[in-house]
Amino acid sequence: MKKFVLAPAALTISMLFAACSTTPTTTSQLDLARSDFMTAQSNPSVAANAPLEFKAASDALDSANTAAAKRESLDDIDKLAYIAKQKIATAQEAAKAKQAENEVASAARQRDEIRLQARTAEANSARVAADRAKAEADAARAQADAATNSARDEAAKNAALQQQLADLQAKQTERGIVITLSDVLFQVDRAELSAEGLRTAQKVADVLAQEPQAVVQVEGFTDSTGTSSHNLELSQHRAESVRNALIGLGVPSAKIATRGYGEAFPVASNADAGSRQLNRRVEIVLSQNGTPIANRR
Repeated sequence: MKKFVLAPAALTISMLFAACSTTPTTTSQLDLARSDFMTAQSNPSVAANAPLEFKAASDALDSANTAAAKRESLDDIDKLAYIAKQKIATAQEAAKAKQAENEVASAARQRDEIRLQARTAEANSARVAADRAKAEADAARAQADAATNSARDEAAKNAALQQQLADLQAKQTERGIVITLSDVLFQVDRAELSAEGLRTAQKVADVLAQEPQAVVQVEGFTDSTGTSSHNLELSQHRAESVRNALIGLGVPSAKIATRGYGEAFPVASNADAGSRQLNRRVEIVLSQNGTPIANRR
């Protein structure tokens, strides 16, 4: 099979960091995609066993890097980086599956060689050797099949999880994955979740069900309207309302902490109604590997 030369993505990364005196636009999502690509590129099995998938991943990362170099919108860069991450993951999983298939073929060849040697020996010895070889080949095949199925199942599970996170518009940050619930998911100036808010909580619970090691911190925020004490109390109540909803949906209570920040850490100016609505939110911070979630600073 003709092999592809997959230098463009790595070359683009180097050019982006050395192109000019100002740092090119980037995002945490793009940084993760670059890191994933370098990991895949350093594994010879990926290029050897999944050249087409790896070429697609390289092209996708080139698109994301080009968008960053042109200083396109962060959302567009994140979308392209997300696509690149998925294609890199697909290439890695395809390589694993192909490697498992090669192991099956190698085991079959070994079995045939043993059988050929057994024919030259005495009948009884040949029969014993052939039986042993067959048993070893069957075990190797079963192991390889199990590895292939496991890799396929893991890839499917990861793809489904990534789709769920994408549906929730989750973002990867240094503190963990952040899922934002907007003010419209609550009753006006109250902590109770609306029907739509409860449906969103169900989606979050579905994600957490697939992440047994995950820990969660639910953080509430308000705009600058009203007194600081009222805002702080409302933000805490809203965070606790989301926590209670998740517990009711089966998420263990010990995994969920809450904190209200009131009007602190705004994401918009509070100068108009639209900006204030953006500040009225609840953020669910998810640490997938169970490590503590860093406090806001």
